[in-house]
Amino acid sequence: MITSSQLTFVTTPGTVALSVIIVLITAVLAWMGWKRAVKKRAMGWLELLRVLIAICIAVTLNQPEWRETFKPDQRPAVAVLYDVSKSMNTRDVINESTPSSAPASRAETIAPLTSPVIWQPLSKRMDVVVEPFSSSLESATDGTDIDGALSKVMDQHPRLRSVVLISDGDWNTGKAPAQAATQLRMRNAPVFAVPAGAETRLPDVWVVSFDAPTFGVEGKPLRIPFVIESSLPREQSVTVEMTASTGESMTKDIVLPAMGKAQDSIVWRPAKTGDVKLTLKVPSITGERYPENNSMEAPVSIRKEELRVLIIESFPRWEYRYMRNAMERDPGVEVECLLFHPGLDKMGGGRGYLDAFPKTEALSKYDVVFLGDVGMEPQQLTQEQCEQLKHLVRDQAAGLVFLPGFNGHQGTFEKSPLADLYPVVLDEAQPRGWGSAAPGRFALTDAGQRSLLTKLEDSDDASTRVWATLPGFQWYAPALRAKAGTEVLATHSSETTRFGRVPMIVSKTYGSGKILFMGSDGAWRWRRGVEDKYHYRFWGQVVRWMAYQRNMSSGSSLRLFYSPDRPRTGDVLTLNANALSPSGEPLRDAVVIAQVAAPSGKTHSVRLLPGGEESWGLFTGSFTPNEPGEHKVRLTCAESGAPLDSVISIQGSTREKIGQPARYDVLREIAMLTRGKVMTSVQPDDLVKAVAALPDPELDERRLLLWAHPAWAAFVLVLLGVFWVGRKIAGAF
Repeated sequence: MITSSQLTFVTTPGTVALSVIIVLITAVLAWMGWKRAVKKRAMGWLELLRVLIAICIAVTLNQPEWRETFKPDQRPAVAVLYDVSKSMNTRDVINESTPSSAPASRAETIAPLTSPVIWQPLSKRMDVVVEPFSSSLESATDGTDIDGALSKVMDQHPRLRSVVLISDGDWNTGKAPAQAATQLRMRNAPVFAVPAGAETRLPDVWVVSFDAPTFGVEGKPLRIPFVIESSLPREQSVTVEMTASTGESMTKDIVLPAMGKAQDSIVWRPAKTGDVKLTLKVPSITGERYPENNSMEAPVSIRKEELRVLIIESFPRWEYRYMRNAMERDPGVEVECLLFHPGLDKMGGGRGYLDAFPKTEALSKYDVVFLGDVGMEPQQLTQEQCEQLKHLVRDQAAGLVFLPGFNGHQGTFEKSPLADLYPVVLDEAQPRGWGSAAPGRFALTDAGQRSLLTKLEDSDDASTRVWATLPGFQWYAPALRAKAGTEVLATHSSETTRFGRVPMIVSKTYGSGKILFMGSDGAWRWRRGVEDKYHYRFWGQVVRWMAYQRNMSSGSSLRLFYSPDRPRTGDVLTLNANALSPSGEPLRDAVVIAQVAAPSGKTHSVRLLPGGEESWGLFTGSFTPNEPGEHKVRLTCAESGAPLDSVISIQGSTREKIGQPARYDVLREIAMLTRGKVMTSVQPDDLVKAVAALPDPELDERRLLLWAHPAWAAFVLVLLGVFWVGRKIAGAF
């Protein structure tokens, strides 16, 4: 409905003065022209038309507009949005009048603001809508989407006057709230943000992570790292307990720093095979507010170990002999050797020795391959064999260990298919490496001190001390630097190159497999006085680390491995499969299907596609699990035969965490962007008064810009045309 209409001008003193001057000058010139004219009557009309044109130009300079004001059909609306996500159950609101009493939950604190009754005083002027919000997830309260809630009310209420946002600010799904806040500012709808909860965390101890591996080996120690955080204002000694569903129990004493975190690990040696559920628990501490987050569970599958290792060497040096003997004594490892003996008429032979490099189908059975002092030279490896090793690592998740020697054969790999796999750059000027009378020593890097590969004792400190006292080495490889994308675990303690310390132990991933470079062949000296304690522990950890992913789940003709190996809900889970023909040869083109059954019974069918034209029996696919718990996977391939059944344990990814501090910064930003206000008081009357103080919204207005309208321009042009034609007719020219 139109309430008013009027013609207005947008003027300035300058435009008014210019308009008056134009009209006056034109009028004077018109008078003078009429006085001189012979045809008084005709010229009089032309001069009047000239003045009219000048007046039109003067009017245009002052921008005339026709304005109509409309009264909207709808009343303005106020949206009261209150957070109902799980984080609102955090009990961290302390009553200032009785600070010794138990804190109330955030949801309890905001409850008075969610009643429609308190908003009745605003109903005379505007519509008040009180709505809960959380997220659009399948389980809505498992997340907070502030941007989605603000965008929704903007779509539902075109005449939105204001928003009252009651939340702890802990948004964890959807877009950043700043995007919706910017749109609210453009619509002149301020947000009154009401923070719920404490901005600092109350005293608490909680288990952040408990990273048990997917499977373990019967009788072998399993090292399980964990992280525990503390918001206590003091340092606290605690005894962490890990229990297994089989009845076993292990404890470890740790010290939690004040307002910090403790990272450690606990060692467990499983006694028998089977599926086991491990529980890590921290005892409740005096003054702690949330004892319910002091534990975490993780399932582990315990199996018998059946690893196959191939050692390829040129000469039977000491490191080769001791490593081979140690692995042969390990009941969980089957080791075979290929000893070239360059210069002799035949290969090394005996129990566990191969007569020739294995064929493709036989090579695919090995989990880890050691390449000693060998290269692409006569009576050693060929181009085709190096290509096969590359495919074994890249496509079948096998491990490859480079263990160079003083003969310098490893330098020939730079011109072989293994060049991309080699993790270090070698010094071509010194192919045979460096030797010295004074023994060199390993120096662990920060990454090496944390790595499972270099743990020679159960604790980090004890392991570091052992590395510092290990017998030294007399020779090391000519490595200049580690390549990009690698991780240096240890360097030479004293020798350097122009790039820094000489890298000695370097790891990397390649495709689906793992690579390790060991820059010295003197690890056998670690046996001095302790026999195999450290020497075999190191190489045993290397073999199991490299074979871990490959042996997640395997059958006679199918193998399944995935990443991440400890997936959580919402993660993209990449499924990798190796499919073998009945003869044992990797399939390059096959139909591989993974049927994934969630705990709720929902089934996902994932078609695994070939990894590429050059892939060696590798098929990949992905899906995103949305449910925590054990997912049953059936892998089928018509070309390979029997299916493979496996179980993938999905951990719940908790977006909404109880006990986290409220995010006042998010609410402050929203209020600032919308020109609103953060209400530190949660008294209903104060909040209602703040919203009621908002001025009434301006009426809708329609503006017709006459000065810029095409009809006005056409009118002026017509006048100019008539004037010009009239002068022609009157004989002025």
